[in-house]
Amino acid sequence: MRPRFHPRLVNNPLGDPGLYVPLAFDRRALLFDLGGIDPLSAREILRISHVFVTHTHMDHFCGLDHLLRLCLGRSKTLGLFGPEGFLANVEGKLAAYTWNLVSTYQESLQLVVTEVGPHERLQQTFDCRDGFRPQQPPRHLPAGGPLLEEPSLQVHTAILDHGIPCLGFSLQERFHINIIRRELDAMGLTTGPWLQVFKQALYAQAPPDRLIEAPCGDRPGRTRTYPLGALAARIAAITPGQKIAYVADVGFHEANARRIKALARDADHLFVEGAFLDEDRAIARQKNHLTAGQAGALAAQAGVKRMTVFHFSPRYEGRTQCLQEQAQRAFRETQARLSADRRQEPAPRQARPPATAKR
Repeated sequence: MRPRFHPRLVNNPLGDPGLYVPLAFDRRALLFDLGGIDPLSAREILRISHVFVTHTHMDHFCGLDHLLRLCLGRSKTLGLFGPEGFLANVEGKLAAYTWNLVSTYQESLQLVVTEVGPHERLQQTFDCRDGFRPQQPPRHLPAGGPLLEEPSLQVHTAILDHGIPCLGFSLQERFHINIIRRELDAMGLTTGPWLQVFKQALYAQAPPDRLIEAPCGDRPGRTRTYPLGALAARIAAITPGQKIAYVADVGFHEANARRIKALARDADHLFVEGAFLDEDRAIARQKNHLTAGQAGALAAQAGVKRMTVFHFSPRYEGRTQCLQEQAQRAFRETQARLSADRRQEPAPRQARPPATAKR
């Protein structure tokens, strides 16, 4: 299966947090956290359509200036999401600059900013040609449900505790569509952009009798049409969708642990901070961070398939391998313990068959 999401950390584990997730075939990307983004190329940055910010400490938010500078003068709508106070944070950033020239731009950059609270979400639009001054009061949206919902994917959030509200995120593909190449070849069809139209129709749950036009490999310039349902039954293998989770800057306590495990449950890949070694857990507790061992144990308890720890304290310069090894050891040991516990659980009792009445 060729994955749709190709996540990678923007910086090394000692650098600013940030996860860049290109979406295969879409020519766009999602970004989780907005610290320094210098390692990304201009082309990669311009592909970003949505940014999900855990909180606005400088190392998670200072990249907004870089992002704005590249996007100005282009026709683009950029979605930004963050915790309570996020609208004021973004507005304050924008107010730091003079925008007297932007009214002359032919292309306009729009920021659609959503602030996530426990009881409601506030959404405000900042338009470049208005000098990024809001023209309407914020919209009040209900809390709960995905932050981003598209036919093929969703982004969910959990409000976590870092001494301040801090968001965790999960990115979930609804299902994955694999094209069976041998069937494509047997039908005499070629690959191309039409397959994206086909996939989007499946994601959108279009009627099975919708007609899909496909180019013929043996007759250049000619096409054939097929009902969506019949074509899918022949050339598409549907498998469970990919899931990525991202957690940074959280204290270790029961409420956070419960929410992290629910958010990351059965993820294919969890990116989770492990700022301190276990022997420095008192410092981690004081600063509301996880240790590497705590991160590894939580990942195993969530049932994730793969874990990457990051956001290491600079005190471990030259010793980052120790943090990675500690996290992986805790991950393996917790997995083994959970597996042993499941094996020791008593088998459920089978109900006795009802007694047969004597005649």
